[in-house]
Amino acid sequence: MNYRHAFHAGNFADVVKHATLARVLDYLKRKPAAFRVIDTHAGLGVYDLSSDEALRTGEWQGGIGRLIEAEIPENIAALLEPYFETIRDLNSDDAVAAYPGSPEIARRLTRRNDRLTLVELHPRDYEALFALYAGDRRIKAVELDGWLALGSFVPPKEKRGLVLVDPAFEETEEFATLADGLAKAHHRWPTGIYLLWYPIKDATKVRHFHEDIKASGIRRVLRAEFQVASGDKDGPLTGCGLLVVNPPYTLADELKLLLPWLQKTLATGPGAGHRLDWLVPE
Repeated sequence: MNYRHAFHAGNFADVVKHATLARVLDYLKRKPAAFRVIDTHAGLGVYDLSSDEALRTGEWQGGIGRLIEAEIPENIAALLEPYFETIRDLNSDDAVAAYPGSPEIARRLTRRNDRLTLVELHPRDYEALFALYAGDRRIKAVELDGWLALGSFVPPKEKRGLVLVDPAFEETEEFATLADGLAKAHHRWPTGIYLLWYPIKDATKVRHFHEDIKASGIRRVLRAEFQVASGDKDGPLTGCGLLVVNPPYTLADELKLLLPWLQKTLATGPGAGHRLDWLVPE
């Protein structure tokens, strides 16, 4: 699978991932102590939804496009507010012309004493990322393989924070690399929060990935999976998953509210559904 993000920015998978990311950041800000966000596959930071890549797929229309037109209950709106805040700040009216990637969401939802480390290997994307955040002293953009960064940049000096791992899944062994990278990083920083995104296209690969996580000995792994329709490994992406290691104690209850509503709002066909459980409990 090739998941070059410019083609997919703002799609259903981004909505699920970024709404969850915003909830985790909102929780981290409840304590005054500074924290760090490490984004191992940062991408561009901000995406132009009128770009050739975005127009070629139009995927954002089935994701954030649907979301901004939906009638949202008050309890759901409260949970989505940090995420929506970042989108409003980038756009001048109700239309969405620009979509925030995870670096921009983290930038806008962190405080002056918090720090961000943004890692990107693709030369052109790194140049854009570096230029976008060059004036912000809280942010360090690094041109590096995200898998090397996962092992090198933990633990941060702040001792609190989040590692977001959102790879492109361009390599056949990416699931194994993800499981191995998490195990090594968790060994160095067992108290950090880790948010891992993955596509659901090949059920066998996903099952083996989950088995590798279980075998690693890591505890407190929350699993959230989301499908907008049934799919297959040779078709377009219709499902994605998140693993959250050391999730905030509030997150499971928040996702119990969010995921059913998002499923109803973003579903595109038969087979839509969601799953929320503990892959590994305490």
